[in-house]
Amino acid sequence: MLKKIIPVFLFCTVLCVLGACSGENQAAKKIKIGDPAPEFSGTDLNGQPVSLAGYLGKPVVLRFWSTDCKFCRADTPIFNQYFEKYKDAGLRVVYVNRHSDEATVHQFVDDLDIVFPVLIDKDGMISARYNIKLEPQTIIISPDHKILAAILGGVSEDELKNLLGEYLSKK
Repeated sequence: MLKKIIPVFLFCTVLCVLGACSGENQAAKKIKIGDPAPEFSGTDLNGQPVSLAGYLGKPVVLRFWSTDCKFCRADTPIFNQYFEKYKDAGLRVVYVNRHSDEATVHQFVDDLDIVFPVLIDKDGMISARYNIKLEPQTIIISPDHKILAAILGGVSEDELKNLLGEYLSKK
């Protein structure tokens, strides 16, 4: 009986150790409220460089979206209006798309008159750094580049006000 239990115990122990190792790697990729925002950079649809480092001292709304997302279509006007209202106070908004081809993204941007930088995350590196699995997801980043919030789904102007108001009213 003991001869049967020892191999099973060893097998289970090895699985647990391997599972813990892989779980540790997964946990390292997750970000939490208060964590430093992972650096990102890219070139927007207009050929301009965009990076988080370039926005130091400014609050940033980082929106991961897709062209076939109903929430993205519905709340993009809110992001446009909020950006227009607070860009002079330092607000920065960056849209990141990882699933659509450039022509489809351009059409979406034109249809909705998006006025802030739009990046295409072709290699998925930006999405991976923020552990994005579903869209839309909005990451709110403080001026000192700490994660303030991660919102899955649509976003309202009230949510943006509640999360960013203290950083925009001082200006």
